[in-house]
Amino acid sequence: MLQLHQVNRIWQQAPHNAFTDLIDFNGALWCVCREGSSHVSGDGALRILRSEDTLNWHSVALIQDDGADLRDAKFSQTPDGKLLLLGAGALHDRSICSHQSYIWQSDDGANWSAATAIGEHNIWLWRMAWRHQQLYALGYKIGKPHFMRLYHSADQCNFSAVADIYSGSYANESGLLFDSAGTMLCLLRRDPEHGLFGQSQPPYTDWLWQDIGCRIGGPQWLKLPDGRLLCCVRLYDNEVRTSLCWLDSATGRLTEALALPSGGDCSYAGMVLRGNTLYISYYSSHEETTAIYLAVVSLAADN
Repeated sequence: MLQLHQVNRIWQQAPHNAFTDLIDFNGALWCVCREGSSHVSGDGALRILRSEDTLNWHSVALIQDDGADLRDAKFSQTPDGKLLLLGAGALHDRSICSHQSYIWQSDDGANWSAATAIGEHNIWLWRMAWRHQQLYALGYKIGKPHFMRLYHSADQCNFSAVADIYSGSYANESGLLFDSAGTMLCLLRRDPEHGLFGQSQPPYTDWLWQDIGCRIGGPQWLKLPDGRLLCCVRLYDNEVRTSLCWLDSATGRLTEALALPSGGDCSYAGMVLRGNTLYISYYSSHEETTAIYLAVVSLAADN
């Protein structure tokens, strides 16, 4: 059972505030979001926020690039305790390519390295996952032909292709997890088709895909200590909304459990679990402006 305790608006300084992620680092919660003039605009920058009490949030960094609209940043923590930030730039000069993925590193969350270009031109690396101190990221091709490509890195700077794991329709955003046996799990968005649940054994070149039964956006998820898969996605049926959903790993089906206060331009969540309390960052335009929210949800043993 999921119980919503509170939702607070934590940031709305730009005309458009969106595309969040969340991490627990050095005893505080850290949230990253994109600030820009609109959902798609040339001035996108990455705002880093920090909170020690989950109620009061303060800006600690702003990452900008005069040559690109920076978008969809995702956090990760290295085995030696550094923060990584993965994002993409929609380039202003498209003479060579239109999009480039970047990674930034930080020891303290406030001071960040210069951007390091990673992966291949026009393949958008979406989210990172660790397995035995090895970093993996899944990227999608911008433009045709559409495909999903898995990458691996041993040093967080050089990303080599492992395999193309899906093609045929416009698959794009994804969430990656590993189970305790080393199986890689993928929650995949497709447009306009239903999303997919994927599973693969090492070396992660062969995949089994299942239809989750609905269309989703902005997928993020957690594997709970009891093995359940809890997702936060945008749902499109009836009114567009941001919702927590359970995913059945046997059937691959997604079941809505708790809709968060949201609507319109929304979703793109970050999720942090502390004990039985789940913190969720997301954005929504259901109030007077497109803003960043933090929801606090309690988890019971049974769903």
